[in-house]
Amino acid sequence: MRPLLAAAALLLACTITACGSTSQSAAPKSTVKASAPEHEVDCSDTSLSQADWMEHCSEDDGAGTGGDGGPSTDLPFGKAYAWPDGLEVTVLEAKVFTDWDEYEKPDPKNTEFRIRLRVDNKSEASVDLSELSILVDGATNGGTAASSSFTKGSAPLEGRIASGVSAVKTDDNALEKRYGKDIVVTVQRATDDGFEVFPEFTGIIK
Repeated sequence: MRPLLAAAALLLACTITACGSTSQSAAPKSTVKASAPEHEVDCSDTSLSQADWMEHCSEDDGAGTGGDGGPSTDLPFGKAYAWPDGLEVTVLEAKVFTDWDEYEKPDPKNTEFRIRLRVDNKSEASVDLSELSILVDGATNGGTAASSSFTKGSAPLEGRIASGVSAVKTDDNALEKRYGKDIVVTVQRATDDGFEVFPEFTGIIK
């Protein structure tokens, strides 16, 4: 009888050991390896490819960007836009013009207004301001403003601006009153460098 008892004890011991081993292997591990971080990009890296920059650094969903990666559309008056070479433009305001010369008079069918814009030359070379031109559209129900020129206080976009210099310029326009006073101001730039992005500023004629 003792051999049988010994065999039974041995079998019981092996069963207990196997169960313990199975239980231990099935238990979840307490340490989980952290998942690898997503692809990170240094947007200030000048060697970054254009594809990586557009995917990870652009914030305007394909609307076009300036040198700082900011949006080029729906910019509010007072917000600066920078081209890649460092030239910045800001539409400061659009105001109904009332300071008429003695030989000028307002047209009752139009809203005649003056746009004031600041140009900051943060590039390394002088810039010909004739590169810039302004287009104004009504933002409510269409309409395009006609370019005009009011005598008093005029400071048109002409001449050159040196590196490191800022200047406030004007652009005069007339928009039919039926198109309202909400406008979109597009600043176009024609250069040999071929800048293809023209910033659009939105605001109200006051």
